[in-house]
Amino acid sequence: MRKGLNWVYSIERTILSEKDIQARVQAIAQQIDLDYQDEEYPIILICILKGAFVFCADLIRCLNIPFEVHFMDVSSYNDGTQSSGVVKIEKDISVNITDRRVIIIEDIVDTGLTLAYLKEFLDGRHPRSLAICTLLDKPEARQAEVQVDYSGFQIGNEFVVGYGLDFAQQLRGLPGISILKPEVYQEDEE
Repeated sequence: MRKGLNWVYSIERTILSEKDIQARVQAIAQQIDLDYQDEEYPIILICILKGAFVFCADLIRCLNIPFEVHFMDVSSYNDGTQSSGVVKIEKDISVNITDRRVIIIEDIVDTGLTLAYLKEFLDGRHPRSLAICTLLDKPEARQAEVQVDYSGFQIGNEFVVGYGLDFAQQLRGLPGISILKPEVYQEDEE
């Protein structure tokens, strides 16, 4: 069992404030509203647990179009700081997405390995369209090609926490996005 982290001593610096995030979430919602305004059926939002739940909750409160929210729990980190590359679906959706408009809601796209796997997995269910919406995008870390349709912010290749993103299941509750001090996670890697 890992000891609790004191966020005051774990954070190097905050790179996105709560205010910055909320403004960008509203802008993303406005674009989604515009892009899907003529849809006959509610769009299906698939929130990827656990990291995207805060972003998804704020996003849906800004949407004006009809939608349904469903959840998938997908893991590839195993409490570490880098994707293992092995994707495991812990919880699948139970809704039929055939011929429906679907948006995957993700917290962060870094290597792209998880989303490339997930996109292929969901494409096999024949949605009418499948878009990707992420709060954070790390193009420098990309190992698999994925098209991000809605992106909040591009960031560097630092390890970030807050606003739903965690380190070893901790620090999700920080209101902004902060860079974790390397010594915090390097202790785990030794």
